[in-house]
Amino acid sequence: MASKKFTRFERARIIGARALQLSMGAKPMVDVTPDLDPIDIATMELKKNVLPLDVRPLETHEKAV
Repeated sequence: MASKKFTRFERARIIGARALQLSMGAKPMVDVTPDLDPIDIATMELKKNVLPLDVRPLETHEKAV
C-alpha cells in the first residue's frame, strides 16, 4: 500500500473489503486462531501492513481500493 495514513473511512473500507474476501475463502496473510472473525483478521493484516490490496490515489486525489 502506498501510504500508511488512512482516514477512518478509508480504514473501514479497506478492512471491509478484505473481511469480505476472507469470508469468501481467501487465505489469511497472518497467523490466526479459529476464534477470530474475518474483521479481526483483516484488522491484524492492516496493522502488520500485509494486506494483498492495492490502494492508489485517483486523479481527483481521492484513494481507490
